[in-house]
Formats: sequence, structure tokens, C-alpha cells
Amino acid sequence: MTREAGGDHAALMDKVYRHQRHIYDFTRKYYLIGRDRLVRELDAKPGQRVVEIGCGTARNLVKIAHAYPDTRLFGLDASEAMLRTARETSRRAGLENRIALAHGLAEDLTPALFGLAGPFDHVIFSYSLSMIPDWRAALRAAASSLGPQGSVHVVDFGDLKGLWPPAEWALRAWLGLFHVAPRDELIAEIERMLGPDALVHLGGRYAFLLRADARQIQRVAGTC
Repeated sequence: MTREAGGDHAALMDKVYRHQRHIYDFTRKYYLIGRDRLVRELDAKPGQRVVEIGCGTARNLVKIAHAYPDTRLFGLDASEAMLRTARETSRRAGLENRIALAHGLAEDLTPALFGLAGPFDHVIFSYSLSMIPDWRAALRAAASSLGPQGSVHVVDFGDLKGLWPPAEWALRAWLGLFHVAPRDELIAEIERMLGPDALVHLGGRYAFLLRADARQIQRVAGTC
């Protein structure tokens, strides 16, 4: 993605979430399934660094902070408007000194964005790849930011193949209003490169969970 395109995407995210950020967590909890399961299965160890790409309101980061009290937490988001809510969420939870937030694009992720010299141990994408135009570049950046034993964790919309066709069409149309597009090509690539067992499908392929190491993510994302 070019710098100009990146700026356009950040501006779009600000436009989408300028007002939605105030009701985001309440309205999304009913259909962004699998997020709490990702947190439960994160298995982050004391002292490890966890970064969420597209951290939104910091809802997930707060849950991770409570579940894994000795981890170091970081959040990156393209929307400065959403980050304002994330800062407030962190402050209300008493975690403003534990959760470091930064404004930027997913494909620009590096530990240096947060003033870190060493890599991350866990990189999380929670319903964000379906909003990131260049998901391959985002995954490559994530893989490059991981330590040798690190993992990328993804929860997002599936390819919806298990839904009744009219329901699938209606859901895709509704998601499109929020500039969200299920990444059918990503799921196909994961199943082709890593095998179908690499994915945990939820709700008739409504959503999926993935945990993979840097080498596996590089295979999925490719080099182009």
C-alpha cells in the first residue's frame, strides 16, 4: 500500500468509527464471535509482549491484561478516533501504564513503533484482517515482528459457506456498509498451504480461528 493509499485508509477508518466507537463494544459483542476464545487460548507467559493489530477500543487488550497479568501489552490502530476510545478504556480499567498504544497501519508494524528493541511474542488480528486492504502485507509485517517462538493469532469472519445462501448474501452486503469484507482468499490460502486442520471454524464457517508461527504466516502471505 502506498503512503497516499495508507492515508486514505486511515481517514476512512476515522470516518467509519468517529461516532461508532462510542457504541462499538455493545453492538459488536453479538456477532464478533470467537474473540474471548482467542484470549483464553492465547497462553501468554509472564514477561511476554502481546500486540493487537487493529486494537479498536482496547476491549481485547483489557481482557488479556486481566487474564495474563504479567504480560506487556501493545495496540496499533489506523484510526486515531478509535485510539481515543482505547486510551479512555485503558484509563478506566487502570491499565494506562500497562497498555501502550500507537497510531499506524498494520503493514508498518515493527517493535520500533513502540520503542522496543526486541520482537513480539504474540501478534493478534481480531476481526481486523477483513478491514485491512493489503492483508498479505499486514501478515508479513506481523511475521517479521515475531521472535523465534512467537505466534500470530487470528479471529475473523469465515468464508460463510455453511450459511443459507440468501443469509450469506445479506451478511456480506451488510458488512460491506462498514467496509468489511470476509477474506475468502485468505482462508483458501491457509487451507492450501497449511492444511484444513490449521483452522478452527465457528458457526458454519461464519468465523475462524488461526494460530500459526512466523514461518507458516510467511507461507500464507507470500512475498508479493
